[in-house]
Amino acid sequence: MDFHVHTREDPKDYVKYTARRLFDRAAELGFDALAVTNHDQGVWSPSLSAAAEARGLLLLPGVEITADDAHIVVINPKFEPRLEGYALRDLPRLHSDRSLTIAPHPFFHFFKSLRKRLFVLLPWIDAIEFTCYHHPLLNLNKAAIRAARDVGKPLVGNSDSHELRQFGRTYSLVDAEKDTASIIAAVKAGRIEIRTSPMSLWAMFRLIVNTATVEQVRRRIDPRPHP
Repeated sequence: MDFHVHTREDPKDYVKYTARRLFDRAAELGFDALAVTNHDQGVWSPSLSAAAEARGLLLLPGVEITADDAHIVVINPKFEPRLEGYALRDLPRLHSDRSLTIAPHPFFHFFKSLRKRLFVLLPWIDAIEFTCYHHPLLNLNKAAIRAARDVGKPLVGNSDSHELRQFGRTYSLVDAEKDTASIIAAVKAGRIEIRTSPMSLWAMFRLIVNTATVEQVRRRIDPRPHP
């Protein structure tokens, strides 16, 4: 499964494919479950869950919240996401035993990452992300691997897909029943393995440029500081 994917329904990123198109691709690749984690807005609904189920997929509720200037992925959130985001000091009250809180791309310079703040927030972080953005000559996941080992947190493989070609390059094998509570418990217990293949340097460069371009366009539309 993949715990971190974006779709066209994302209010803050430009993504070409819809959630339903993602389900088609996930079914083609043999996925069992995934979470659509758009920015600061949940996409899960009974109808969308049924559309995923029709393709043999379990759709977990999820969101990627903005907290100050950092992103945090929450699976099965027990709070209402809001477009204006939150502050990092809100994380203790947003955290739930029934949710899975993941630090995405934690040491990436070009993304909204926690970086050193990860270690301060560890009591409310359940897992650390190994993302698909890596190449033998450039792999910032190495810092995430070391951090997960040093602090005893599980490492979760995700694609953070914004292009459909990303999806399926990095994912997780979870030893769990096919339901949300079982998957969350299994990850927290460390019953998870990562499968990944490197991207080309050109693909990484293109995606980073696209991310920077979207951010610049967003700031021209709304010049106020974004959360």
